[in-house]
Amino acid sequence: MLFFVLTCLLAVFPAISTKSPIFGPQEVSSVEGNSVSIRCYYPPTSVNRHTRKYWCRKGASGRCITLISSEGYVSSNYAGRANLTNFPENGTFVVNIAQLSQDDSGHYKCGLGINSRGLSFDVSLEVSQGPELPNDTEVYTVDVGRTVTISCPFKTENAPKMKALYKKIGQVSVLVIDSRNYVNPDYKDRIRLHISGTGQLIFTVVIDQLRLSDHGLYLCQAGDGSSRDEKNVDLQVLKPEPELVYADLRASVTFHCALGPEVANVAKFLCRVSSRETCDVVINTLGKRDSAFEGRILLNPQDQDGSFSVVITGLRKEDEGHYLCGAHSDGQLQEGWPIQAWQLFVNEESAIPRSPTVVKGVAGGSVAVLCPYNPKESKSLKYWCHWEGAQNGRCPLLVESQGLVQEQYEGRLSLLQEPGNGTFTVILNQLTTQDAGFYWCLTNGDTRWRTTVEIKIIEGEPNLKVPGNVTAVLGETLKVPCHFPCKFSSYEKYWCKWSNTGCQTLPSQDEGPSEAFVNCDENSRLVSLTLNPVTRADEGWYWCGVKQGHFYGETAAVYVAVEERKVAGSRDVSPAKADAAPDEKVLDSGVRQIENKAIQDPRLFAEEKVVADTGDQAGGSRASVDSSSSEEQGGSSRALVSTLVPLGLVLALGAVVVGVARARHRKNVDRVSIRSYRTDISMSDFENSREFGANDNMGASSITQETSLGGKDEFVATPESTTETQEPKKAKRSSKEEAEMAYKDFLLQSSTMATEAQEGHQEA
Repeated sequence: MLFFVLTCLLAVFPAISTKSPIFGPQEVSSVEGNSVSIRCYYPPTSVNRHTRKYWCRKGASGRCITLISSEGYVSSNYAGRANLTNFPENGTFVVNIAQLSQDDSGHYKCGLGINSRGLSFDVSLEVSQGPELPNDTEVYTVDVGRTVTISCPFKTENAPKMKALYKKIGQVSVLVIDSRNYVNPDYKDRIRLHISGTGQLIFTVVIDQLRLSDHGLYLCQAGDGSSRDEKNVDLQVLKPEPELVYADLRASVTFHCALGPEVANVAKFLCRVSSRETCDVVINTLGKRDSAFEGRILLNPQDQDGSFSVVITGLRKEDEGHYLCGAHSDGQLQEGWPIQAWQLFVNEESAIPRSPTVVKGVAGGSVAVLCPYNPKESKSLKYWCHWEGAQNGRCPLLVESQGLVQEQYEGRLSLLQEPGNGTFTVILNQLTTQDAGFYWCLTNGDTRWRTTVEIKIIEGEPNLKVPGNVTAVLGETLKVPCHFPCKFSSYEKYWCKWSNTGCQTLPSQDEGPSEAFVNCDENSRLVSLTLNPVTRADEGWYWCGVKQGHFYGETAAVYVAVEERKVAGSRDVSPAKADAAPDEKVLDSGVRQIENKAIQDPRLFAEEKVVADTGDQAGGSRASVDSSSSEEQGGSSRALVSTLVPLGLVLALGAVVVGVARARHRKNVDRVSIRSYRTDISMSDFENSREFGANDNMGASSITQETSLGGKDEFVATPESTTETQEPKKAKRSSKEEAEMAYKDFLLQSSTMATEAQEGHQEA
């Protein structure tokens, strides 16, 4: 019996030609005296909307004679009973023909332009003679799978007698059901007879789940003999008239299926007629799904009236064909159950642009998905949802253009309006294996522009390299680096701050070649984000990425946390410090040690300062790549220099005064070597100048002078004790002691000044 049903359906759904983008019903049938409406589809381009539409009849010679056209022509045979209406906004036109006769049977074409150009679709029209029915016959017209209630009246004298319903097969009447509980096996479990109360002279027969085989003439009978009551019934069980569905390649289509409240709690399905014997399930509510539609089909929840819908996105040419929706406890086509039919045509001249259907990313990396939409609906709301294969009716929204982002996707998902003009972008980063699957691009506008993309997670490492989560100190400066490999040398690099409504681009600094990619020094770059000073509002997610024009590439995400400044003397190290480069830690520690030594012994500061400066020069380039130096440390260095420079000038002036005094004293010395004495004083002067930050050039000139006077060997080897063992005469020794006393006082005063300067620096 199911074979018979499918044979009938395939007669309604013959094979169609796909050479032309024009599409319509392959076969149309009716009876004499009735009317038909034939709808033809065409690509809704600006040219097609305004070009000529026609309906012509094919002759024996192959020519197609125009019967009616959109330019106002109507043949004499159609005058007064036919019209052609164009619907350019929908890309359709409709031909209505009334008062049909058997002469109207034949082969026709609906098309665009000139009849012989090939932009047409073949239609076969069959008009049959209606059945000859008795005058008192009541006609019931019901769709297959539905329910019919037949009313049968009777006289009072036949009230206590048997009631029955017969089916006429040729000249024979076959009993279907009677009031004595007989039921024909062909109608078992789907027919019942009900007799109304004594006040009403009528009985009813209800037949459920009508089949095509139930079609025919029936006879109601009450009583027997010549006094019996009879009524003739013509039951017309209609085959499902296919609804024509015209869709573009890569577009989306929706099948709306309304089966009635009697099957509201029964399993639903959509199947595709693939042969004369089967209708293969595409999807049903029991969880079955054709693998060819994986990731691009949804069965939406059913309503209480038994209706549901099936959405298919990313249409392919092979999706074209004949579809049935229905209801049955097995979730597949069964005879006698309600069904609806569609004939789907996929137009290859699509307005939907091509876009990648598969996007690949690596764990920890990112993907950028391009989603098309109707360019005329730029202000429509945009959405992105995750298709769930386990449930046929779910694609929960993850992000929308008005700012909604699911909590678990905060900081890693953004919907951007760029590049615009019919395309928006969705970026997902920090990828994990759980992100693999199918996603849908949606708008609240034209539903035909729904598209599907599959994300695959493959092996590999992210191309962009950023630090882990960073903790910044309130009020200080934070620099976050992002390393780009050489493959992105021609791309625009950017930093942006993520929010629910997008990612706002921020100023960034190109730090030159990156040390993270040793194989392409000249092309790999380091681009840093600087926050100066850090505020509470700076806390959140930041992305670095690449793009070309308005088309986005890879991204990487960093979370910046903001904390209060640590209390003075605390030894805790913030995560930002912990993540700093080793060179930076050594440099920072060295500066603190130098400052501490300067407080304890100012004369040691100059030598430690030279060591610190050397460390700065060696590690400076690395520090600029990994992170920025502290503002506090820079401020301390500036304050220290401003204090030591004046102090050095004072010390130099004091050294000159002492030198003049000694020069006068030497004139009176007979037994003391001028070279030895001056060497001692000059070495002291030189050491003092280094202790208190005197100019290096001054020290260099002093070295040259002493060498010219005493020679290199004596400059290196002459100790201070040598001068002390060669005592001068008593009268002259008193003068030297006087000079040494003045020199000691000078050193004491200088030490005091250095201590005061250091205390001032600490206060600053």
